[in-house]
Amino acid sequence: MPSGYKEAYRQFIEGGWNGLPFPEHAGGQALPWAVNAAITEIWNSANMAFQLCPLLTQAAIEALLHHGTEEQQAIYLEKLVRGIWTGAMCLTEPQAGSDVGALRTRAERQGDHYRIFGDKVYVTFGDHDMAENIVLLVLARLPDAPPGTRGISLFLVPKLLPDENGEPGRRNDLRCTGTESKLGIHASPTCAVTFGDNEGATGYLIGVEHGGMRCMFTMMNNCRIAVGIEGLGLAERAYLAARAYANDRVQGQIEGRAVVIAEHSDVARMLTTMEAQIAAMRAFCYVACAAVDRGKDGADRAALLTPLVKAWCTDRACDVASTAIQVMGGMGYIEAGGVAQYYRDARILPIYEGTNGIQALDLVGRKLDIEGGRLPWTLFDEWREEADASGIAAALGALEKTTRLVQSHPIGDRGDIAVPYLDLFAGVLAALFLARGGAADPSRLPLSTFYNQRLLPKALAEAEVISSVLSP
Repeated sequence: MPSGYKEAYRQFIEGGWNGLPFPEHAGGQALPWAVNAAITEIWNSANMAFQLCPLLTQAAIEALLHHGTEEQQAIYLEKLVRGIWTGAMCLTEPQAGSDVGALRTRAERQGDHYRIFGDKVYVTFGDHDMAENIVLLVLARLPDAPPGTRGISLFLVPKLLPDENGEPGRRNDLRCTGTESKLGIHASPTCAVTFGDNEGATGYLIGVEHGGMRCMFTMMNNCRIAVGIEGLGLAERAYLAARAYANDRVQGQIEGRAVVIAEHSDVARMLTTMEAQIAAMRAFCYVACAAVDRGKDGADRAALLTPLVKAWCTDRACDVASTAIQVMGGMGYIEAGGVAQYYRDARILPIYEGTNGIQALDLVGRKLDIEGGRLPWTLFDEWREEADASGIAAALGALEKTTRLVQSHPIGDRGDIAVPYLDLFAGVLAALFLARGGAADPSRLPLSTFYNQRLLPKALAEAEVISSVLSP
């Protein structure tokens, strides 16, 4: 890792920040996920590449909490919660990206464990020197597994095998064969990992054989909300940098006096656009985490919100980072200005943990049919009074009309309108969230008004696109 990262990580885990939302018996603080979201937003603003390590450890902890055996939890859980050991996900292979069912990594039964053989790529923090041990969660296929995703199992494969005292012991049969040279997140090692050069890497089954997809989605759904929070933190950092520059950079005149560029109407428009987008992103992330905190009572709502958080917030992160460069002009485009890094870092967010196109397909293909298709209508009914009070009743009506149209078509016919529908749904919900903020704090009302005048019409245009495709 770069100079200073090991020291920063040590301070991070010594402060207890790694375990905020996890059970106290495992070394955590049992705080709500919504609190964890607010705090990880700060870490992402500070350094998204650094925060990726705790993010992936968090996903590994969730998998163990929900699917691990008592023995696995006894050995690994507290060390992961405390951050002494870190986690990583080994899902992708050179020939199998989003098509997880095409993976070739194999697992062979051997007594109380398994031997893992294969190659994985794009393993974020798959190897590093900040922690004592790294726990890799690996998707693989048993010899008698059925084809496709139904035949995938999940295995816990430690870099160093724990000894009889649970401490790091001998090296497992796995190795990092290289790290990728990437557009952004340069301080995050994106590894290629080979398992089984010799006798096979020792792995332990998580969950049941051929049940790996269920376990994987426990990790992935956690990560998808976390990636939305990455986008939020990165967008806030880019906005603050652009705003500071715009309030300091003197350029041009207005009515004969020299002014900073923040006073120029187009720059002011860009800054307010960024501020409105970030406020809506923050609401998406915190509301989704609050739904997670409600457990079974909020599970369906969290499921519906997850693709919106992941896709809409990360697309907006790219928009905000790009706008920050535009505000700063030439200084934004050169590395010395600082915001070019945020633009490069943001571009991975719509890609990993399921591309945003996949999130949109998940929304129209699965989430719209929760509770037999009734869940979105339950939410629309709850939102109607707020929409009427804030002047966005027509926008909610457009979303309802379009949802009815989408639900009237078979799932197989919804693919090419999936992204427009997600943007419509999220755009209307963003208006609702900003109106809610304005109702709670009148000083926020101008931001809501700005969004409704400048950004909501663009989202509503997607309703026309969807109608023209599904009802030509």
